[in-house]
Amino acid sequence: MKNWIHSALTILKKDIHLEVRSRYAINTVLVFVLTSTLVILFAVGAEDLSSQVISGLLWIIVLFAALSTLARSFVSEAERGTMDLLRLHTRGNEVLAGKLIFNFLLTLVVTVPAFAVFFLLLGVQIHNFTLLLTSVILGTAGLAGVSTLLGALISQASRKGRIFSVISLPLLVPLILLLVRVTEAAISADHIGGTGEDILAIIGFGGTTITASFILFEYIWQD
Repeated sequence: MKNWIHSALTILKKDIHLEVRSRYAINTVLVFVLTSTLVILFAVGAEDLSSQVISGLLWIIVLFAALSTLARSFVSEAERGTMDLLRLHTRGNEVLAGKLIFNFLLTLVVTVPAFAVFFLLLGVQIHNFTLLLTSVILGTAGLAGVSTLLGALISQASRKGRIFSVISLPLLVPLILLLVRVTEAAISADHIGGTGEDILAIIGFGGTTITASFILFEYIWQD
């Protein structure tokens, strides 16, 4: 168990070091989030948007920002030719755990600034911070779980970016719809309860995808 944790943390540290050095994902995402928010602000205006529309736009921005970066966790290994080296020195689930934690942290780095910039520029008031924080953490886990497994699946394909977007969107749309409802409840002053089932559904989605990732990844890793 200790060796498994050590190997997973080693993969995590390596990916963090590479990201800090290149800052490719963080810079790309922050520019995308800021540009998208400004377009919404100048084109529509915050006063014309309902809480449901604000929640939907926010999670759409987060979704596409995440899709532009999360696949690179495995794709970059294939591009650098280090995939075979990882296979020689680590087991599949150790690699998956490290990549999953990295994608979770990266998605969190994407989501938190996106929410902050969006709410600040549009002047959105938060009426239930705990519920909003719950949606951010659970949404981040769900996005990371799906993206990590799919990133491994498409890492050997010739047109990785296009394939990743095509196969990930159908899987992520149900999660985004649930997150929109929970976020709407957090920022709506007149919202009446009923988010418990949505939260349980999000937990079930994240738990299922992460569990399936660990079950299936060994077969992907061996091939």
